[in-house]
Amino acid sequence: MSKIRILVLTSSTGGGHDARAAAFAEWCFHLYRHDVDVRIEQMLERSSVINRAGVNLYNRIQRGAPWMHKIFYAIVELLSYINRSTVAFGAGYYLEVLQCYRPHLVFSVHDCLNRGYFPLARKILGPDQVRCATYCGEFSGGWGYSRNWIEPSVDLYISRTQTAGDYAVKKGIPRDRARVRGYLMDPRSHLEVFSAVERREFRRQRLGLDPKKFTVFLATGGNGANNHLDLLPALLPHADRLQAVLICGRNQQTYNDLVHWRATHPGFTCYIEAFSVIVHLLMQACDAIVTRGGTTLCAKALHFQCPIIFNAFGGIMPQEQLTWKFFRNGASAQKIEDVGDFSRIIDRWMSDPSAYTDARVRFLELRYEEDPTVIIDELVGLANEVAGAKLDRQPFVPSAPALGAYSPPDE
Repeated sequence: MSKIRILVLTSSTGGGHDARAAAFAEWCFHLYRHDVDVRIEQMLERSSVINRAGVNLYNRIQRGAPWMHKIFYAIVELLSYINRSTVAFGAGYYLEVLQCYRPHLVFSVHDCLNRGYFPLARKILGPDQVRCATYCGEFSGGWGYSRNWIEPSVDLYISRTQTAGDYAVKKGIPRDRARVRGYLMDPRSHLEVFSAVERREFRRQRLGLDPKKFTVFLATGGNGANNHLDLLPALLPHADRLQAVLICGRNQQTYNDLVHWRATHPGFTCYIEAFSVIVHLLMQACDAIVTRGGTTLCAKALHFQCPIIFNAFGGIMPQEQLTWKFFRNGASAQKIEDVGDFSRIIDRWMSDPSAYTDARVRFLELRYEEDPTVIIDELVGLANEVAGAKLDRQPFVPSAPALGAYSPPDE
């Protein structure tokens, strides 16, 4: 029996691109089982020493000096000119993958894997033998929205928000090939959704926390960039009404330091985890999240109704600026550039619970409900224009989110 073959192009600059690639693969298996074969390639890292060095530098800057990304971003934008019609760096490996795998669809979830990559795929496989699609996870347009996203020959261009979609069309994506489809999160994010009662029980039984206390989530992406130890002292004065959840990503030293901090502060309740695979559950258990403007965490926070305080320590990266701008303009979200900023927000929320409630209401106005299978069906259907396979589509019944499932800490 013929299968649909889909090649997903991603890279580990941060964790969001890989998360979306994995989510797409999981969805394809969940809905189509073995009728759809998904091959994920970290194309930048595997194809070229130069590309791999760039990825490593990106992640080092994110962990240690976010302000430097303004320079790094400007340099990376040059790829939009270098890769106008073909792939400049790492073409050999990409050609090998194309020739061996012969995908029906090349699906990019990374900004640097569009321009040049799609024309080269059509050249090698034939213009009628492959389709090309992009999922752009940015929240808005402007400075930080890479030119590398824009490959006008794309067959389908999917944006997370209408604001970002309109910007993509303005920059050259044909309007009839542009779609707005939302989050692209893994199936668990739609299947494992708490009711208000389950939320309280998860805090108590799984996390060892007080079901009634206000809970702050100090989060980080997969590479572990964080300011947890700087922020925790601002929470200590409210230990009688407030607790925390902390994750460390792939940063073992932060985890070790936090375990020691917890041991020396017995009056403060907190749950600590290293690299977490249950972020979607932890987020549902919390009342607010402190995170940088990574698109994946912020999309999950919006989906799970967890208001964001944006971590701007060391500056905001250009890509993060797009996320911050979307939530600032749409929900008057707040950012913190130092511990004093964080203390003022927490002190205000604890002394005046209505201040938090107002912030949460504004945040929830940005939410939208979606059918997460629409984007998967569209992409698989695009590939099937070439493959012509007979597909056995499985049903999907999502859990209903517990909208408004919030109990103030003093209840």
